[in-house]
Amino acid sequence: MPNPERPNSSESLPERIPVFPLAGAILLPGGRLPLNIFEPRYLAMTRDAMSGARMIGMIQPKDDERGDGRTPDIYSVGCLGRVVEFSETGDGRYLIALAGVCRFRVTEELECDTAYRQVLAGYEDFRDDFADGDGPQGVDREQLHEALKAFLDLRGLKADWDAARRASDTVLVNSLSMMLPFGPPEKQALLEAGSVAARAEVMTALMRMALIEGDDGGSAVQ
Repeated sequence: MPNPERPNSSESLPERIPVFPLAGAILLPGGRLPLNIFEPRYLAMTRDAMSGARMIGMIQPKDDERGDGRTPDIYSVGCLGRVVEFSETGDGRYLIALAGVCRFRVTEELECDTAYRQVLAGYEDFRDDFADGDGPQGVDREQLHEALKAFLDLRGLKADWDAARRASDTVLVNSLSMMLPFGPPEKQALLEAGSVAARAEVMTALMRMALIEGDDGGSAVQ
C-alpha cells in the first residue's frame, strides 16, 4: 500500500537540501526519527523546511570532536527525511519527527548565506529505496535474533520479541539499525549497506564483535 508520507520515486525529490549533521543518528527509508531541535541554526533550518517541501537531510559528521572550531567534514551518504510531526515547546524548542524517504549521495556542499549547511544531493544510486519492502528480503532472522538477544543481554536491555517476530524484514532491520547503540562508523556502515539482507549481515557481525569484546567501551559500539 502506498505510504502518503513518502514520494514514490526519486524524480520528485529536491536536488538542493538542508542537512542536519548529527553523530550516531541515522535515518533509513521508511523509518521515523524523532528530533529535539534547540540550536538557533537548526531552528532556522526547521522553519525554512516547514515553509517549503518539509525535507531535511540527515547525515553524520566524520569527526564530531575536533574542538578547533572548524566545520567538521560530513560523510558522503545520508538520508532525506520529510517532517511528518511538528510541535513547539514553551522554551523555544521544536519537537519534530522525520520519515525516511530515500538515501542520497552528496555531490557538492554549497556555499550559502544560511547558518545551516546545504548540499546538492544525488539519488541515482538508491533507486531501490522506493521498492516495496513489505515482503521477505532474504534476512537470516534466526541468526539475527540470536545475536540480538545476546547483545541486549550484554547491555541489560530488553526487546518486544512478539513485535519483532511480526515485523517485516525491512521494518525490523531498519528499525534496529537506527535504534541500537552503535558508534558513528558502524551506523554509517549500516546506512550504506546495499540491501536489507546486507544490512542485517552487517548488524549481526557488529553485535557478535561486541559480544567477543564483552566491553561497552570497545571499538565496535559506543
